[in-house]
Amino acid sequence: MAPSLILINPWIYDFAAYDMWSKPLGLLTVASMLRRKGFDVRLIDCMDIHDPDLASHPGIKPQVRRAYGTGKFPRKRIPVPAPLSRFKRPFHRYGLPPDLVEKNLKRIPGPAAVLVTSTMTYWYPAVKDLISLIRKVHPGVPVILGGIYATLCLEHAASVCGADLVVPGRDPNHVTKALSTFGIEAPGSGSPVDHPYPAFDMLRKIDYICLLTTRGCPFSCRYCASSFLQPGFTASDPLEVAEEIQYWHNHHSVEDFAFYDDALLVNSQAHIEAVLEDILRRNLKVRFHTPNALHAAAVTKPLAHLMRRAGFKTIRLGLETSDFSFRANLDSKMQSGDIERAAACFADAGFHPRELGAYILAGLPGQTPSSVKETIILAGRLGFMPFIAEYSPLPHTALWEQAVACAGEEIRTEPLLQNNTILPCWEEHRAAMPRLKQLVKEVRNSLRENV
Repeated sequence: MAPSLILINPWIYDFAAYDMWSKPLGLLTVASMLRRKGFDVRLIDCMDIHDPDLASHPGIKPQVRRAYGTGKFPRKRIPVPAPLSRFKRPFHRYGLPPDLVEKNLKRIPGPAAVLVTSTMTYWYPAVKDLISLIRKVHPGVPVILGGIYATLCLEHAASVCGADLVVPGRDPNHVTKALSTFGIEAPGSGSPVDHPYPAFDMLRKIDYICLLTTRGCPFSCRYCASSFLQPGFTASDPLEVAEEIQYWHNHHSVEDFAFYDDALLVNSQAHIEAVLEDILRRNLKVRFHTPNALHAAAVTKPLAHLMRRAGFKTIRLGLETSDFSFRANLDSKMQSGDIERAAACFADAGFHPRELGAYILAGLPGQTPSSVKETIILAGRLGFMPFIAEYSPLPHTALWEQAVACAGEEIRTEPLLQNNTILPCWEEHRAAMPRLKQLVKEVRNSLRENV
């Protein structure tokens, strides 16, 4: 009998969380690899809104689902962790109630190991609680922790979360090596599953598919950990990307696809344009979304028109800041005039402001609220819905030491203080955020009225 492995996507503990095409793509990629190696793979998603027991669970309201598969997660208010107690905001556990997760764990007897993923560094208390629950249900079973938090905060994860082994990095093959340390070897007979793609078919329902067609990012922005998490830059074969999209569309009736790429438009003629031309040749009626920011400098009129014809419905650009004197210390991916040219290209292709958005960073060390305000106004003037992206200081980024100097030494040892919601590097400007968010709301309303 093949060894049974449980793979788990934890809860989120935070001030806010929203399903904006949020799926554990790394975990699903590992699941696909493991079952091809012959393991009996079981998936538990603590963020599963389609759990059949959820609707009848006391205290859980039906969750509002919005366009293209996005929507709210079920939530329950929980105590604010002590390091965040001075921030007087409601704090929640997002996802399934713990008793339902426990019930799902008990349905899988005798696993050889349990693999847990992690995402944001400041979500680690949910990981810790999940591992405690795993220990309760399956005592003595090895627990292996991986993911982004485990990679960025390796020592913290190893000392705090209670896993038997923490596996950093994003290479799925590291997982089989980790299993072998516990004497768990791959059976060697492949899975009957007829595709090599991430195991979205293990979800109860596929609302959308997340695509990663490139890995890494060539820009090395000082606030971003991408180059540490995924060194180098590689792109998948465009034909293989189109075939994956067609597979999910034809076999699972999926219409919505979200690109997780950090640099989707790099070398666009050889990559994304080739993908989209193939999608059009196949006559696939699908919709595309870009929750990760696109680079404005790479947008051209032919590309914008191609994106329109291929079915792009949600476009987000990384505007970050319009203050280029400040930007010089952050990144080199955009020059003066790039965002204006991108706006003209999308307008020429027939995109509406409700389909276009611009991410604006706020809370950076040395940044002023007036700079953020000017960038919000610029985004609206160019026809982009502004979206504030609060800065989270992350270890292994070029801006980390400057962030520590601004936020305090405690963020080195307490990842909860890296939470972007609390604006760790904006102590003196934190009171300005409600006014900036109100301006964002006013700009968006103005754009909607003018459509």
